[in-house]
Amino acid sequence: MTTAVAQPGPFARELRRWRGLRRWSQLDLAIRADTTQRYLSYLEQGRSQPGRAMVVRLAESLGLTLRERNALLTAAGYAPAFDESGWAAPELGPIRDALRSVLHGHMPYPALIVDRHSVLIEANPAMDVFFDGCAPELLRPPVNVRRLALHPDGLGPRVLNLPEWGRHVTEGLRTRLRVSPDPDLEDFVAELESYLPPTDPGPGYLGFAVPLRLRCDTGELRLITTLTSFATATDISLSELQLEAFLPADEATAQILRERFG
Repeated sequence: MTTAVAQPGPFARELRRWRGLRRWSQLDLAIRADTTQRYLSYLEQGRSQPGRAMVVRLAESLGLTLRERNALLTAAGYAPAFDESGWAAPELGPIRDALRSVLHGHMPYPALIVDRHSVLIEANPAMDVFFDGCAPELLRPPVNVRRLALHPDGLGPRVLNLPEWGRHVTEGLRTRLRVSPDPDLEDFVAELESYLPPTDPGPGYLGFAVPLRLRCDTGELRLITTLTSFATATDISLSELQLEAFLPADEATAQILRERFG
C-alpha cells in the first residue's frame, strides 16, 4: 500500500519562488513573518493550507507590490484584497485633482506622472522642453517617456551626457527588476540599453547619479530628477503611479525655464 504525497500547489510554488528571489532561507522569512520555520516548510511543500491573514503577512514580509499580493492571494484560493480602479476612475477624482495641483505648482519646471510601464499619464506645460524635436511617432499616445528619453529619434541626440544619464535610467529599471521580475520589463530595458553608446568612466567617475544635461534652443539645461511614489496607496493603479519632477541644478537652468514658462 502506498501513501499519497501532497504535491505543492500554486501557492506553495509561488511562495518558494518569491523566497528564492529574495535569497532568504526559510528561517529568514519565518522570522520576518512571525511564524515558525517548520510551518513555512509545510506551506512550501503543500502540506499545510495557509489562512488568508497568513498569506497577507507573508506577502508583506516579502515586500510584494499590491499587484503581486493579489496574485499570491489568488494562488492560495482567496479573493484579491486590492482594487485596480484605473487613473480615470471616479473614486480617484480627489487624488487626480491633488496631483494636477502638484504638476501646476511645480511650474516653471518640468513634471509628469507615469504608470508602471513608463507611459505618460499627465504632464505640466514645462515638459514641452523635452518634447521639442522628437519624432511624431514617439509622441503619439501612449507615450513611453523612458523610450522617448533615450531613443535616437527622441531626446537622445540632445542629451549631452547620454552614456552616463541613460544608464542612470536603465539601472533604476534593473533595480525594480531585481525586486519584481517581469519578462516584458526585461525586454524593454534591453531595448533602452541598445540606444546607449558605450561609456568609459574616467578618474572623476561618480556613478550614474548625475544630473541630466539637455540641450535646448536657448542653452544647456542641467536638471536633477526627483521621483515620488505612493507607498501607502491601497488601490493598485495609484500604487503604481510615479510622479517625476525636475529641478534646476544651477541658476542658468532656472533662468531659462523661468523665461520660457514663467
